[in-house]
Amino acid sequence: MEIQDLTQKDWPEVRAIYQDGIATGNAHFSLQVPEWEEWDAEHVKKCRLVAIENDEVLGWAALAAISDRCVFAGVAEVSIYIAEKARGKGIGKQLLAELVKQSEQNNFWTLEARIFAENEASIHIHQQNGFRIVGRRERIGKLNGVWRDVVLLERRSTDTGI
Repeated sequence: MEIQDLTQKDWPEVRAIYQDGIATGNAHFSLQVPEWEEWDAEHVKKCRLVAIENDEVLGWAALAAISDRCVFAGVAEVSIYIAEKARGKGIGKQLLAELVKQSEQNNFWTLEARIFAENEASIHIHQQNGFRIVGRRERIGKLNGVWRDVVLLERRSTDTGI
């Protein structure tokens, strides 16, 4: 497996993985994947990664700025999705580790993640990559008519922004 920068040419496979993640009911409040232009505009131009094996995208990770205010320039939210057939093989852990590394190289000092409480695998790989649970938002929103809790995780860099 190789980790590379995510580009527009990867979008069809990235979009399919994103859609599969949403279909699990444990990935995102949104029920639809945005088009490339919207996704591209919402994510930091650097720190976009794909995991590729045999010319196939197995997963992706990216950062989205949490605010356009200058005081939050080094704070971003993490998105990470793994293809169904590739889950449980350590790809998420490797992608997130590389995303953390690149985030620090690009002056991000805080990474945030908001994960449905039921998504224990995602919470676990974030903790393996230095994230800590900082809270839980109970009944923060409904998905398909069901109230959902979201676990808040944070990773503070010990090298960048100190």
